Amino acid sequence: MDLFEKLITDRGPLGRHSNLEEGYFMFPKLEGEIAPRMRWKGKEVLTWSLNNYLGLANHPEVRKADAEAANSYGLAYPMGARMMSGNSNLHEQFEEQLADFVSKESVMLLNYGYQGILSIIDAVVGRKDVIVYDSESHACIVDGVRLHMGKRFVYPHNDIENLEKQLERATKIAEETGGGILVITEGVFGMSGNMGKLKEIVALKQKFGFRLLVDDAHGFGTMGETGAGAGEAQGVQDGIDLYFSTFAKSMASIGAFIAGDKAIIEYLRYNTRSQIFAKSLPMPLVIGGMKRLELLRNKPELKDNLWTIVRALQSGLKEKGFNIGTTESPVTPVLLSGGLNDATGIIVDLRENYNIFCSVVIYPVVPKDVIMLRLIPTAVHTLEDVKETINAFESVKHKLVSGEYRKEGVAMFAE
Repeated sequence: MDLFEKLITDRGPLGRHSNLEEGYFMFPKLEGEIAPRMRWKGKEVLTWSLNNYLGLANHPEVRKADAEAANSYGLAYPMGARMMSGNSNLHEQFEEQLADFVSKESVMLLNYGYQGILSIIDAVVGRKDVIVYDSESHACIVDGVRLHMGKRFVYPHNDIENLEKQLERATKIAEETGGGILVITEGVFGMSGNMGKLKEIVALKQKFGFRLLVDDAHGFGTMGETGAGAGEAQGVQDGIDLYFSTFAKSMASIGAFIAGDKAIIEYLRYNTRSQIFAKSLPMPLVIGGMKRLELLRNKPELKDNLWTIVRALQSGLKEKGFNIGTTESPVTPVLLSGGLNDATGIIVDLRENYNIFCSVVIYPVVPKDVIMLRLIPTAVHTLEDVKETINAFESVKHKLVSGEYRKEGVAMFAE
């Protein structure tokens, strides 16, 4: 068989839906200023699909800092990987500020989150070590685990009893090989919105002697008293050995960081391949990142505004009988029953008739016959936005239950 033939005949679990009008369902283009209301296909839509939790994407102080940094440095400086020629005092200053904020000894900046954590996992564990990870871990974690040459075990999402069983298996293997154990979970899971059971996991460390890596991309900036994340919210930040977050969510930027004990971060600086062999984070992103962190720390009203919208949206949906699962965070999934025809009909109706743009998630990301409408509230949404959306969802749910989206001519595509 020709190598490319299989790529054409089998497009993969998501690619098989590429016939669903690219630009509408797949690769849509939101245009204009990043805000709750943007332009899509020539009209204004109320959007709930941007991870701009604190509204920093278009905050005037952020825009000013970004523009001034770009004017002073351009996007090229510093040129090269940090180990060779891409380091600066400002990179190190930003790392110190982040370490202080998340209560860790040291931080290493990462040029991107996805390959950053993937490469962190690869650097931390060797062939003799064992990985135990949550079944709903993000794709970047799964891909990092795939690089591991040793044993790995997965436990059902947030199932602490099963995690303990996997740790017992991992301990036996580690004793035989002379290796260690790394447990990986998330602070806030990006689909369900619930938090990893960090308190319970940390409590198991004394019994099993593992190290804990937490991906808190959705928790950093949104959870905890100061916004330092899910570990702070659960009172176990000290028990997290490696704390990771991206800048792509609350910070509304590009890049990421890993935090932990100074000796371990120093090791990672010399062994994380995605950073050793890739260009350093450009200076505008470093300076812009420091401004974002400053606002996150000094303007608690940003997080307060976010949670005002979160509570209004989630309580409003539940009062109207919607199932929003087990979310404990701003991530707001709305779970409905139906197939592909229903899902496409709902999204077309919401976008065309109600001017509401949100993401839809279908199988294989969620079980068959489940439709997830994923809403991301932000600090710059309004209570009127919430009311408008809940009213639209009520109408759409009524049509779904009555079978309208399955009638000929309503749904755009056959299952």
